[in-house]
Amino acid sequence: MKIAVAGGGAFGIKHLEGLANIKDVEVASLVGRRIEPTRELAVKWKIKHATIDLNETLAMKDLDAVILCTPTQMHATQAMACMRAGKHVQVEIPLCDVYTDGEAVTRMQKETGLVAMCGHTRRFNPSHQWVNQRIKKGEINIQHMDVQTFFFRRTNINAAGGPRSWTDHLLWHHAAHTIDLFQYQTGEQIVAANALQGPIHPTLGIAMDMSIQMKTGSGKLCSLTLSFNNDGPLGTFFRYICDNGTYIASYDDLYNGKMEKIDVSKVAVSMNGIELQDREFIAAIREKREPNSSVAQVLSCYKVMHDLEQQLMK
Repeated sequence: MKIAVAGGGAFGIKHLEGLANIKDVEVASLVGRRIEPTRELAVKWKIKHATIDLNETLAMKDLDAVILCTPTQMHATQAMACMRAGKHVQVEIPLCDVYTDGEAVTRMQKETGLVAMCGHTRRFNPSHQWVNQRIKKGEINIQHMDVQTFFFRRTNINAAGGPRSWTDHLLWHHAAHTIDLFQYQTGEQIVAANALQGPIHPTLGIAMDMSIQMKTGSGKLCSLTLSFNNDGPLGTFFRYICDNGTYIASYDDLYNGKMEKIDVSKVAVSMNGIELQDREFIAAIREKREPNSSVAQVLSCYKVMHDLEQQLMK
């Protein structure tokens, strides 16, 4: 299978690392923003084709699929361009930052029948898979999820600490992980949600702090705190408060309420959430099925964010 990766930043590299572990997959093209760094990265990863023009890559007849790790504002338009060219597509989170764009991507997926997936990595992290497996077995039932998403980003930098060409967003990117995961883990839709945000940063033009409350139809709660002002520890910390135990997940690590580490090394074939996400994308293409985290499955998450944005604009 021949795949193109669009975006040579921090997450583009994470996908290159993940794809390198998957059998019978070749990264046939790398699309970047500036040609020289793109060529350098392509040489490092032994990728034969490098360009700054996505359309040039989409014209490659033997290309099967594209993984988009480009700026958020490009995701929906580029995802539709990929499907229009007959290519399967995986879009890094978020699918969009305008809900109607997400609807358009979902409509095109239905029209084309191609695999279109969004990188909601928390569905794939072994720590969250461990919790999900026990929920499905009836061993635990979530009462409340308490989530903290904390970064220190008062300048426009990416996950690797380098300069970013676009501006990140607490609601349309980082909250998307938790909103989708809350619905995925509970198996229920959010029926009530409220949000508050702090002052808008004078240079970045975004809120640097945010608080979100959510409730499902049966009364399960989620409390989400997000900040770009937090000077450590950094990352996202999920506390699952259940009827039978408490579990704390941080990326691929999992602890119980007594902070005793739980071994999740046998949950999946890898401990790398991005690799597992890519494995699902490739398996869905090969097996001609809908992937976990398809654009159709995650669209309701973006409706919640749209409604929250409308609240914040009042």
